[in-house]
Amino acid sequence: MSKMGKRRPKTPTKKVHRLRPRRVWQLQQAKARFSQLVKEVEEDGYHLITKNGHPVAMVISTKEFEKLTKPKNTLLEFFRAAPLPDIDIDIERDKDTGRDVDL
Repeated sequence: MSKMGKRRPKTPTKKVHRLRPRRVWQLQQAKARFSQLVKEVEEDGYHLITKNGHPVAMVISTKEFEKLTKPKNTLLEFFRAAPLPDIDIDIERDKDTGRDVDL
């Protein structure tokens, strides 16, 4: 095979690395068959789009995107799990309304 043969797409980031694409699409193929691409993504997972043999985009369903971006716990759970729970921090809001200003 010549040097201009098929190249394996490089994975752009570590986070994307764990997302194994079900299918790899060339950009022009993805543009021409976009409806099919969306249907396949909904059915069976992530699809990678390449341009000149290099990965440029990952297409995932909104359901999978929400799973990836959803916080693992709430803010309250985060503070409860803080490494220094015994520190007494005053978190009460000040009742002072400020100063009076004549307009």
